[in-house]
Order: sequence, then C-alpha cells, then structure tokens
Amino acid sequence: MSDIVEAFLAALRLILSGDPEFLGIVGLSLRVTMGAVAIAAVIGLPLGALLATLRFPGRGAVIIVFNALMGLPPVVAGLFVYLLLSRSGPLGPLGLLFTPLAMTVAQTVLVLPIIVSITRQVVETMWEEYAEQLRSLGSTTMRAVPTLLWDARYQLVTGVLAGFGRASAEVGAVLIVGGNIAGVTRTMTTAITLETGKGNLPLALGLGMVLLTLTLVINGAAHAVGQVGRRAGG
Repeated sequence: MSDIVEAFLAALRLILSGDPEFLGIVGLSLRVTMGAVAIAAVIGLPLGALLATLRFPGRGAVIIVFNALMGLPPVVAGLFVYLLLSRSGPLGPLGLLFTPLAMTVAQTVLVLPIIVSITRQVVETMWEEYAEQLRSLGSTTMRAVPTLLWDARYQLVTGVLAGFGRASAEVGAVLIVGGNIAGVTRTMTTAITLETGKGNLPLALGLGMVLLTLTLVINGAAHAVGQVGRRAGG
C-alpha cells in the first residue's frame, strides 16, 4: 500500500515539476487530438447536414454505414491507415508512417463517423421542422445547410466534444501508425501502456491523472453547452 501511495506522490511531483518529457507527451497528445477533431469537424459537419437534407438512392445504406463506423474498433482504423501509409500503400512515398500526422489521420478516421452521424441526426430533426418555412423564404437545400448548422450549434458542439473524448482516450490506432517512438510519436495513452509494463508507475500515473482530468473537463464542457442550448431554446 505504501508503494502505491509513494507512486501517487511521485506522480504529483512529476506533474508539478514541469518535466520536459512529461510535458512533451501531453503536448503531442493534445496537438494530435485537436488536429484530428478539427479536420473531422470541417468535413463531418457539412457532410452530416447534407446527408440529413438531401434525398438520393442509397441514402439509407450510407446512414447505416456511418452509424456502424461509430463503433469502429481503433485497431481496425489503425490497420487501415497503416496499409494506406506503408511503403507498399498508395501514400507510401510520402513517408508519413510513424509520424504525428499519421496519428492525426488515424484519429480523424475514428472521429469523423461520430460527428457525421450526430450532425445528421440533429439536422434531420430540424430540417423536418423548418423545411417548409425555409423553402417559403426562397432558401434552397444547399443554402439552408449553414442556417441549420448554426441553429443546431449547441447540440453539434456536444457531438464534437464526444469525438474529442474518443480521440483523446484512443491507444490502438495511434500505437499502430505512430510506433510509440519516444520524443516523436509517444502520446499519453501509449506512454501509459508502455510505462505500466516497465513498472514506471509515477510517469504512468501522472499521465493517467492528466488524461482523467481532460476527460472530466470534456464531459463538463459538454454538459455546460447542453445546458446553455436548452436555455437558449427555451
């Protein structure tokens, strides 16, 4: 028991000391995750809105695919990106494998279906309610998309935060495409896995505390945005 307490105290000292290695791991994790979420949001928000408002053959199948991909196992996403970026893959000559950019791509693959599916659900409900009103004002389906996205901004921010939460806690995909290289591609989740196996509990616990705090902040932000949205709607 005393060893565990000492490990926790050492972890706290590590966090407070501003250790360069520790801060480097945290900083890389945040950069990769925020980059992936930003890319997924730029692509997923308009794509989800278009999927909600347009009617075309095969639309139901597309919706089913995106809903299924919300539960895509991270290792499968990592394997897909690995094959894409490996030397024999179509993007192999770019030399992106085992880089932070490769990890960003892998996390984007995981987050994108979440944002698309949530956006589609939210915007489809609003479109059913306001379609006739928007058309009476001369708005086409394409022109209505920005209006619908803006009106649904609070719910959509919650969806984006959900994607951020999944990406920040992901380990399988980034381990496959990043290689967990010290000082280059080592993130919080991969470092926790490695350091726990090595018996370096202070570093693993310190990173775990930061990751837990980040998760609490994300959930708190999602709850706060939801409350603001309900008050604004009311």
